[in-house]
Amino acid sequence: MSKYMGRLIILLLLIAAAIFFVIHYDLHTFFIDRKKIIPFIDSFGPSSVLIFIPLQILQVLIAPIPGEVTGFIGGYLYGVTLGTIYSTIGLSIGSWIAFILSRTFGLPLVEKFVKPEIIGKYDHFMEHKGAFVSFLLFLIPGFPKDALCYILGLSHMNVRSFIVISTVARLLGTILLSVQGSYVRNDQDTAFFILLGLSGLIFLVGYFFGQNWLSKLREKHERNVKSQDASCCSGKEERESN
Repeated sequence: MSKYMGRLIILLLLIAAAIFFVIHYDLHTFFIDRKKIIPFIDSFGPSSVLIFIPLQILQVLIAPIPGEVTGFIGGYLYGVTLGTIYSTIGLSIGSWIAFILSRTFGLPLVEKFVKPEIIGKYDHFMEHKGAFVSFLLFLIPGFPKDALCYILGLSHMNVRSFIVISTVARLLGTILLSVQGSYVRNDQDTAFFILLGLSGLIFLVGYFFGQNWLSKLREKHERNVKSQDASCCSGKEERESN
């Protein structure tokens, strides 16, 4: 067994253990409750970042932990700049781990982290291997970005391109969450609600246009499939007639 494969197996075992503890002890409800999780992380003082970054990594790998909460917490505890940096580090590492696990162990593993209906709904996007399309998928509000990390691991995209795309495309959302958390920490209620409203507007507009774009991609994919099926049937009929 190569050292690379051995490390991957150890990593997989650690993730499995983390998932077990999160589910068995119902820890995801603890992570969702900001009044509990913020004092818990902050209690570690200067070392709290060593708790926060792994938490961000874990929320990418395990769906029940919401990224919106952890992003907000980063801004609340560390301010806009450091909150964005720490969140981005955790998100990038978590995305990379999900991608590598998917690339190494394939669909059987992905199905344990991503619901089959999500895989079935978006698997045809793997045919669009361009960086631009993947970048847009990460930008769309409401799109399952963590699941996308696993799904893209099944594609032919190289690791470097994936890291750049997933990191840059998540950055705007990370900054907005960090700013919101910072506003709440500094009792800037007016600024917080204004930003919350603007974020909601951006979300709605992005979601509407994103879903419209996804629908067109699906329709194009379905037309291509029908065209290919028709060509195959036509070719088969010609061969039989000859």
